[in-house]
Amino acid sequence: MTATKTANGLIKIMIADDHPIFRQGLIHTFSETVDIDVVGEVENGDDLLDQLIESGANLVLLDISMPGKSALEVLKNLRTHHSDIPVLMLSVYPEDQYAVRFIKTGASGYMTKESPAKELIDAIRKIARGGKFASPHIIEKLAFEFSNTDKHPHETLSDREFQVFNMISTGYSLTEIGEKLSLSVKTISTYRTRILEKMKMKKNAEIIHYAIQYNLT
Repeated sequence: MTATKTANGLIKIMIADDHPIFRQGLIHTFSETVDIDVVGEVENGDDLLDQLIESGANLVLLDISMPGKSALEVLKNLRTHHSDIPVLMLSVYPEDQYAVRFIKTGASGYMTKESPAKELIDAIRKIARGGKFASPHIIEKLAFEFSNTDKHPHETLSDREFQVFNMISTGYSLTEIGEKLSLSVKTISTYRTRILEKMKMKKNAEIIHYAIQYNLT
């Protein structure tokens, strides 16, 4: 993989996160580094995709939970249209629940927002050099992903099924999900049926309970 630094060694970051205070905290942290510069900040995936090229960013910090397009959709778009720009996922959720899915989709790394600033800076520098960042536990999970015996039920869902699962768990109706994803209610209902079958459930209340149990919402 080609390193993303510019000729002068500067790592230019675009931050996509819907919490202004968190963005400002990151900007303050990076202001103390000589090789990392924040060239843009946005609060949703649509603005990120619209402003990325103009910003001149060569690395993206992407929150996994924002209004508008899901983080998985945004990540897939970035991998299709901006494959030379690495993406580091930031989340309040434990890495066990999301890291493998996002790294398999094309993220260069995954960190929780509780990580120390030094660890975040080290991860950014590693990714900018063309590397990957994940905990040893996640690396091990990726290495043995071929085995389904120790997977949680939600890990068997496709990306779209997982997206619908998340929206159901946060209280959206099938009609609302269809509107947000530009899909028919019938299609969303089909996804819901597949989700319930794969997870051996019968109703939405079980999805909501499961999501709470595993910190997925």
